Amino acid sequence: MEDGKNSDEVLDRYVSFKGIDCDGKASQLMARIESLAGQEVHASPFWDYFLAKRHPKSGPKPDDLFLIHTNINQLYELFEEAGDQDALTLLGWLEENCC
Repeated sequence: MEDGKNSDEVLDRYVSFKGIDCDGKASQLMARIESLAGQEVHASPFWDYFLAKRHPKSGPKPDDLFLIHTNINQLYELFEEAGDQDALTLLGWLEENCC
């Protein structure tokens, strides 16, 4: 997965988040989540809750990375059920480098 750094540079969030596009990649993943969660085959009260939380009627909108991090197991399940290997790879990258 392209991470925006040279292949000889090692990402280490414990040293610095510099050069790690956590927000951009979280936004990409959130677009995939919204696409899948909106499909009838994946419809559930949980996804209704998740999407309502992402777009609240009042108060501040939560950060995409925070929502991903706090629901990571459900996201793995969604992407596994959908057979979306690219989303699984991106989710794993975010978990490893940003969460």
